[in-house]
Amino acid sequence: MTEKLLQYLWNYKVFKHFDFKDIEGHSVEIISFGKWNTDAGPDFLDAKIKTKDLVIAGNIELHIRASDWIFHNHSQDPNYQNIILHVVYQNDAEIDDLISKNVPTLELKDHIDQDILWKYEKMINGTQFIPCENIFDPIKIPLNFHEGNVLKKLEEKSQELEKNLERYKNNFEAVLFHSLAYSFGLKVNAHLFRQIAESIDFTVINRIRQNESQLEALLFGISGWLDEPKDGKMMMWKKEFEFLRKKFSIPDLTFHPKFLRLRPPNFPTIRLSQLADLYYRHQNLFSKIIKADHIDELYEVFAPVKASEYWDFHFNFGTLSKFHPKMLSRDFIELVILNTVLPLKYTYHKYHNEETADEILELYKNITAEKNSITSGWKKLGLKVKNALESQSLIYHHKTSCEEKNCLNCSIGFKLLKESSDV
Repeated sequence: MTEKLLQYLWNYKVFKHFDFKDIEGHSVEIISFGKWNTDAGPDFLDAKIKTKDLVIAGNIELHIRASDWIFHNHSQDPNYQNIILHVVYQNDAEIDDLISKNVPTLELKDHIDQDILWKYEKMINGTQFIPCENIFDPIKIPLNFHEGNVLKKLEEKSQELEKNLERYKNNFEAVLFHSLAYSFGLKVNAHLFRQIAESIDFTVINRIRQNESQLEALLFGISGWLDEPKDGKMMMWKKEFEFLRKKFSIPDLTFHPKFLRLRPPNFPTIRLSQLADLYYRHQNLFSKIIKADHIDELYEVFAPVKASEYWDFHFNFGTLSKFHPKMLSRDFIELVILNTVLPLKYTYHKYHNEETADEILELYKNITAEKNSITSGWKKLGLKVKNALESQSLIYHHKTSCEEKNCLNCSIGFKLLKESSDV
């Protein structure tokens, strides 16, 4: 038993029976269990009880042992002067201060199902894929579980985007460019690609986006790749970059994307060329993304994107390879849609006070479920992961609840603890 678990059981009223009596045998009726206080002070505020024919309003404090009141020095703390009930798991001491104030003590040990304590201990002390793996039951997944998780994740991403929007004076197109750069960089170069994108005033991108070669030259030059040209194409890009740097007073900053531990199709050279092609092909990219109501419309935006012709025979500068057009794969397109496009659509409609959460969730349902170690772990537990709504939900839940062993704030954990089991 932990104090947090005791508070949890009190808050959700998870007891075998409610015929409460204080340690002196007097009946205690809980009219209101109070509001769970996660800040300093008593555990439950604004509670109301009836005992000895008196209705009393005030606060309730919970402890594992009654003696914890003494160890925590509550008698000297003015925040605990309006305590109307002391709730303990085990009454191991008489508290003179509470007795003198006629504050009853309620012992809960016989009101709590020991099976709950066993389940909780198994969760907290387990080392499995998820804490409740040994008692997990797929049918205990709550209604709207996936929708709730994805909306939480969208809201978190939306808050990040809102900070960027504030920084860039509500320029959604600029924030889209930065976010897409982050996605195109994947894990290895995500932050570097964002830094590259943020180092360029988006008005410059808008002014040169009709010239794909200039877009590439700008991105390649800022990446520090054009200092020593290895062939004629690089010479051309270098001249373009020097012209653009002078024309637009581009800061003399250089970033160095990484190649280490990347498969050639994910080399930063290829991804930056594809990013340039995306903006060259779609002069109204932001508008197309926002107006897209169906997932096929979003696929149509990204499907034609490919690195420029130079990269048909290269993965890196100056080194020839077999002919292979560098198109965006469907998996990569879905990754960009999930991590960048849908959070931005959600934020845009939220900014304009438009209720489109259901439409956004529907888009998730029409994207293939992700395949990784986390979704595989859930599948081994008997869950079917049918689409990206469910895979995104389970990945988010594993990160925020399971890895943190935050079982008491988990809707699955709540059902598993509250409902009886034969496991």
